[in-house]
Amino acid sequence: MEKKNGVKALAKKEPNYRGIKAMPFVIGNETFEKLGTIGTSTNLGIRPCNLAFGADQFDPGTDSGKRGINSFFNWYYFTFTFAMMVSLTVIVYVQSSISWAIGLGIPTFLMFLSCVFFFIGTRIYVVVPPQGSPLTSVVQTVTVAVKKRRLELPELPEAALFNHVPEDSINSRLAYSDQLRFLNKAAILTSEDKINSDGSASDPWNLRSVQQVEEIKCVVRVIPIWIACIVYFIFLVVQSYTVLQALQVDRRLAGTSFKIPAASYTVLSMLTLTIWIPIYDRVLVPLLRRVTRKDEGITLLQRLGIGLVFAILTMFVSGLVENRRRILALTEPTLSFEPRKGAVSSMSGNWLIPQLALAGMSEAFCMIGQYEFYYKQFPENMRSFGGSFVFMGYAAASYLGSLLILVVHNTTQVGGDENWLAEDLNKGRLDYFYYLVGVLEALNLGYFLICSKWFKYKRSETMDVAMEKIDAQKGVV
Repeated sequence: MEKKNGVKALAKKEPNYRGIKAMPFVIGNETFEKLGTIGTSTNLGIRPCNLAFGADQFDPGTDSGKRGINSFFNWYYFTFTFAMMVSLTVIVYVQSSISWAIGLGIPTFLMFLSCVFFFIGTRIYVVVPPQGSPLTSVVQTVTVAVKKRRLELPELPEAALFNHVPEDSINSRLAYSDQLRFLNKAAILTSEDKINSDGSASDPWNLRSVQQVEEIKCVVRVIPIWIACIVYFIFLVVQSYTVLQALQVDRRLAGTSFKIPAASYTVLSMLTLTIWIPIYDRVLVPLLRRVTRKDEGITLLQRLGIGLVFAILTMFVSGLVENRRRILALTEPTLSFEPRKGAVSSMSGNWLIPQLALAGMSEAFCMIGQYEFYYKQFPENMRSFGGSFVFMGYAAASYLGSLLILVVHNTTQVGGDENWLAEDLNKGRLDYFYYLVGVLEALNLGYFLICSKWFKYKRSETMDVAMEKIDAQKGVV
């Protein structure tokens, strides 16, 4: 307890950040959990929480803590992808070729190791206490803004608007902004509004503080970017057609009669990602940091934008490769004929590597960038909620992707001819479908650039780095 101006105040206890010391337990838990659940369950329920929980172990107030947070998302996704590769190859092979009992026993043991790793680190974790429902706060702010929509904002809103911040708040104090001004009316103090003895609003459904309004603005600003990411995810959804391509190419390993399973080709994009992440985190980011003077090397929106560009390249390269595969299948001697699938082209399966490598690069930039973007741009008490945006976006894209495929099926079949997505790719035009998705992704990139110019990064009152303030005001991509 301490006294100041005759008023007693509780000293705010600073968390004991362990940073990198907590990572073996957090990352170890995720690695074994993913190894144990692939092929048996999806277990997506804990992932938004796990991401925020891991990043919370670093002190955002220090340079080492900031860089630790930046690296955490890269290495989290690295271990996640590596575990998926092992699960989709080794464990699936054991389950299908050796024994289901052993194949299910291995994941069970790995899940046990995941729990052990998690509980060993219990004593050193930084646990951020919950502070109410974020959705309730959103509804309250919008409701009050609508109630007070006819009121005029004061000439100096920074000084005149109500702005109480509780002493025990875990959120950084956000600076007032003119963007989304209609929400600022929720903080207009009228004669009808009552204030508690501690300075807080008596009725949160009639008065909100500037801090609470700015926190909601953080959520609203993210939504247009999130919509762009939903369209981006369609590119990942249609990647499943790569397996169908692999079924109708020469999959023999060079110099042998061994055929690579068609589904195994998707591992190549994961392999690209796991190779690129260490290079990016340990080599490229330090070099970029010297040029841009940013801890991340490049801004979060720049990283997302690069991922979108790679998605466009992936689709057009996929279309070119498919066009070549189809021509060879129709004009050159084929290797064999698969029932219902059609003739197998003489084109080597190695030609699928470029599109898979580009897909992996796209994920390395856009997927990891999304995790970091939502974590940093949401208020501290909404970070788990923000992490769920990635998975909500992917879920929405799955429905949109299915709708797109349905539309293509119904609109590209003329007379008795096959549609673009025929089961026998030689009779369809999968290359046209790839080009269509590529055009959609290009249009999405244009939309993303417009949203990026409008977007303002979250800015706290304690920021004193000039470059960060410039980025926040101008919305640098």
